Amino acid sequence: MIRILLPAAVSAAAIAAAPAAAQDHGAHNHPAPTPTPAPEPAQPAMDHSQHDMAGMEGMDMPVMAPGGAAPPANAGPGTGTSLVPGADGGMRGIHLATGDWMVMAHGFAMTGVTDQGGPRGDAQAFTGSMAMLSATRGFDSGVQLRFSSMLSLDPVNGKRGYPNLFGTGETAGGVPLVDRQHPHDLFMELSARVDVPLAPGLTGFVYGGPVAEPALGPSAFMHRRSARYLPLSPITHHWFDSSHITYGVVTAGVATRGLQFEGSAFRGREPDENRWDIESPRLDSWSLRATLTPSPNWAFQLSHGRLESPEVTHPGEDERRTTASAHYARGGFSAMLGFAAKDRVPGPTLTAWLAEANWNLGAHHSVFGRVENVANDELFPDHDSPLHDRAFRVSRFEAGYAYRIPLGGDVELALGGSLAAYAKPAALDAAYGRAPHSATLFARLALGQ
Repeated sequence: MIRILLPAAVSAAAIAAAPAAAQDHGAHNHPAPTPTPAPEPAQPAMDHSQHDMAGMEGMDMPVMAPGGAAPPANAGPGTGTSLVPGADGGMRGIHLATGDWMVMAHGFAMTGVTDQGGPRGDAQAFTGSMAMLSATRGFDSGVQLRFSSMLSLDPVNGKRGYPNLFGTGETAGGVPLVDRQHPHDLFMELSARVDVPLAPGLTGFVYGGPVAEPALGPSAFMHRRSARYLPLSPITHHWFDSSHITYGVVTAGVATRGLQFEGSAFRGREPDENRWDIESPRLDSWSLRATLTPSPNWAFQLSHGRLESPEVTHPGEDERRTTASAHYARGGFSAMLGFAAKDRVPGPTLTAWLAEANWNLGAHHSVFGRVENVANDELFPDHDSPLHDRAFRVSRFEAGYAYRIPLGGDVELALGGSLAAYAKPAALDAAYGRAPHSATLFARLALGQ
């Protein structure tokens, strides 16, 4: 357990120390004044770090993207080029002006213990972490340039990740992972983005890099405010947002008031078992996405993609993936409802539903929950099993509570836990028990986000 918890403690200490380091340089979590009488057009109008976290989440107004790049009106920045409601607030953290550049840093480190019930369940301590650093520069022409990096120490959990009942996807030691959540890679993003004004109210952009996220699905689950304190990954992860770490992405799009259209070329294959390296980029797959943000409270996305051989456990099978989601935010409340269809080529079409919400009750208390329903044919990878390749529709119901402790600036410690119950066909009773349930406790230290 010491081997598991030590890296998270080191990450947490680094995140907690970041504001102090910024203050030592005279920033005090506020952008430094520009040397000219008026700021450049691309500089942000306000510093999110000077606002209370709970208060910001209730603001119904458009927000600035990391480093000052402005998304369409009413929208906030999600992962990659995805958008969330503006009322969700921007990605807060440390914002520093240095010369012509605006630098933003945020992240979190979590330590948890989960006990997954039933014959297939397991108990384990695990960690989760993410650190993001971006730098943005605006030019007199209105062009904006941004570089982004995102790292995670998830690989310290080992190739088998952590227990997650009815979760599937990817492999460890060549064996398919079942009832487990695989670790995410060390390099979650290494990307660049250029925004160019095309006409009044119309902006074009190009985004991509060796590690990036294509225009497919909603914002990744670990960055959604609706899933902020949910300690476990969704069992629908590989239906909605498994492409959030992709080795090789090029995206082009246009954005106007309340609308964004974009398309991506990217590598369809999911990351391999070596979580510490950068894999060879390829552009063998494509996707299209449209996002509507009619007000600061709503964001709707519809996306479709064709992925070349995405899963190593299904060699020679491509995938047509379609997702749709609606995200709502107001006054410290954030929720998302989504549908996804995974159509294997050749093969069956498997669908999934997801609903999740987080509600901050005052300055210290949060309640959250998630309901998922998915048709999964990977629960019995053994070819000798009579249930091999059979699709079973299962549901997970998870709810929890977090006590939030502000530590100054944009640093927060959250202590909480969740309980989960499951619904499944009777044919799975022998493998999973009649009424499996699980419990998870966690401590989460965050800088902004």
